[in-house]
Amino acid sequence: MITRNPSLTDQVKTNIKERIVNDEFDDGRIPPETELATDLGVSRTTVRDALSRLENEGAIYRKQGAGTFVNEPGLQIKSRLEEIWSYEQVLEDHGYTPSVRVLSSHARPADDDTTRILSLDPNAPVLIIEKLFLEDDEPVMLTVNQIPTKIVHDAEYEKDEATPVYEFLEDHCDRTLGYYLSEIIPVSLDADLAAKLGVESGTLAISFNEIGFDQNNEPIVRATSYFRDDLLRFRLIRRKSGA
Repeated sequence: MITRNPSLTDQVKTNIKERIVNDEFDDGRIPPETELATDLGVSRTTVRDALSRLENEGAIYRKQGAGTFVNEPGLQIKSRLEEIWSYEQVLEDHGYTPSVRVLSSHARPADDDTTRILSLDPNAPVLIIEKLFLEDDEPVMLTVNQIPTKIVHDAEYEKDEATPVYEFLEDHCDRTLGYYLSEIIPVSLDADLAAKLGVESGTLAISFNEIGFDQNNEPIVRATSYFRDDLLRFRLIRRKSGA
């Protein structure tokens, strides 16, 4: 039974997605909306909205006159690039058992680019937290988050440096991460980055260069992430415009 929390549609979507992943629908056919609504104890409208979201994600497809079906190719998409997620969840979605290691944490004056990006005063300090995400002992991704120290309001943050950055911002900065402006670029890893990720210097990797904005549309974090291309791949479904 689904409880009536604020994100009811998301709960129904998650429930149906889990059943899809667990191969609980015979022949990949999704039951009718009325049947799902009765089964989950929600309205048909809620089920319809949840199915629409799953269709937009590519997890299901509708065949006129035949019904709604599981879209096997769409299940290859483990993480949706337009959503904010924890990297632990990304690794779990890809079948890994993640762990997090804080490599360093220190404050220093922001460089010129970070000063401009985060709209800081010259020489304003930023808290730099560098974290390594692993599958067992195998490094998979590296992140560097830069947060203005002026918004870090307590001295207890050190115990939470391994938490996802959006949780850190809420708990220690009283800020809510609203969205990222992201660039996805290929990089050649220098000797330092390569050593941390356990690969040879010059290895190609995917990098996210991101600016995080809060609920007031103010920039509050500069984030750079590096992903080992041999261990982690991102996929998406592209549709014709207007489709």
